[in-house]
Amino acid sequence: MDLINGLHTFLRVVETGSFSAVARETNASQSAVTRQVAQLEEHFGVRLLHRTTRKLSLTDEGQDLVVRARHLLEEAEDLEDTFGKDGGAPTGLVRVGVPVGAALLLVPDFAALLDKHPGLAVELVVSEVSDDLVAERLDVALRFGQSADTSLVSRALATVGSTAVAAPAYLERHGAPEHPSDLLDHACIIQDTGPDSTHWAFSGPDGAVEVEVTGSFRSNNSLVVRQAALAGHGIALLSDPLTFSEVRAGRLYRLLPNYVARRRPSFVVYPSRRHLAQRTRLVIDFLIEEFRELDSRMRDRREWGDNDATWLA
Repeated sequence: MDLINGLHTFLRVVETGSFSAVARETNASQSAVTRQVAQLEEHFGVRLLHRTTRKLSLTDEGQDLVVRARHLLEEAEDLEDTFGKDGGAPTGLVRVGVPVGAALLLVPDFAALLDKHPGLAVELVVSEVSDDLVAERLDVALRFGQSADTSLVSRALATVGSTAVAAPAYLERHGAPEHPSDLLDHACIIQDTGPDSTHWAFSGPDGAVEVEVTGSFRSNNSLVVRQAALAGHGIALLSDPLTFSEVRAGRLYRLLPNYVARRRPSFVVYPSRRHLAQRTRLVIDFLIEEFRELDSRMRDRREWGDNDATWLA
């Protein structure tokens, strides 16, 4: 049997808790995945999994093999990166978990990285929260706020904030708020993230200010909220990465320049392991460099009332 492939399949079955999930991942039949694990059990002469109609659980031998298999596969991956057919050039796929705002900013810059390393492939898995890197098969993820998972390596990137923004069409009709309390008199676009979605908290010259906003339009998707703001439906509170390009182009304007909302540190996180694949190291270094550069670019603030000639000078 192909031991390396069998071990990889076994690990994915353990991580997902499902033969069918692994079958979908690999475009194989469920019976083929089941057969691979059965062949692995026959090869070692031990039972690795307890199977019931509802769930899978590891035997003691299976638990021991999980640890050893992960170590072996990491070593094999490191060998492939070091002595592969391209003479050590990074090859293969790196799956990166990113929030939607960061994805929109990073996509153009990935072109240069992929042109430089033709054997490299990148898959962006867009989600506001990457809960489990192993289960989601992520090699690396961007997160806002420190991860509670101490098994992950976490490297600081930059501090990212959120800003109240609106389109010129809305501001020309209704004017711009000068204080967070003025938002009570405006139509606000709500990004529905939970029970506190309508509570917008700011920090400014007069300390912490929290207002409960109202509006007739809401969505649980940040891109939809941004589109509603662009359409002039009202004021939205969105992360700076999500609005950076629109602010630079004058399609949205930052409001309340003396008040800061939701500033959180951002991190790149990845599973802690002794040998990190060369392609993953390359992408991690790229993300760190790009995100820090983006942080300095996002400090440019185009506010309602700015003179365009001054901005473009």
